Amino acid sequence: MTRKAERTTQYIIETVAPIFNKYGYVGTSMSHLTEATGLTKGALYGNFENKEALALAAFQYNRTILLKKIDGLLTAEGDALAKIESLINFYRQYDVFTLPIGGCPILNIGVDAQHNNSLLAAAAKETIKEVEGKIALVLENGVKRNEIKIPVPPLQFAKQLYTILQGAVAMGTMTRDRKYLINTAAYLNYLVSNEIKK
Repeated sequence: MTRKAERTTQYIIETVAPIFNKYGYVGTSMSHLTEATGLTKGALYGNFENKEALALAAFQYNRTILLKKIDGLLTAEGDALAKIESLINFYRQYDVFTLPIGGCPILNIGVDAQHNNSLLAAAAKETIKEVEGKIALVLENGVKRNEIKIPVPPLQFAKQLYTILQGAVAMGTMTRDRKYLINTAAYLNYLVSNEIKK
């Protein structure tokens, strides 16, 4: 692929990623995509095999933005408790962080694709498992270093923590009330400092 073709492909992905995330696979029309990119349908399909391939590339782009941020928080300097608290605090402002990409890609695509696109649904599910695994690793290492104590296996705790965070994202998104994020983060900070702090 030539450098110009690579740039065009990247431009298309970056431009359409928020659109697919906001409107979903079925709700995103070709006119949405051609208007946003300024390219013809033929030019879009010259870079991507079909709409499904483009939607998957768009999700992978948004997923990468989110995972890069989460990775940064969970691999930063500090003990396990500090890393978990920084992840929780990130979710206080999660709606602000995800606004440029059309909202939470895991929630939006994960729900939207359930009954109409098995590839996208699988990609969202895989992303959830990846995030849970990253949290579990921090917890596991924290237990090994005697930094924290948890009453259940690390992966189980990680799944529960992430479920609560994503629940707040869902409620905040549906009600357009960011207090769900703020109050949930405050509750989780209290829970973490009381339950797992040594």
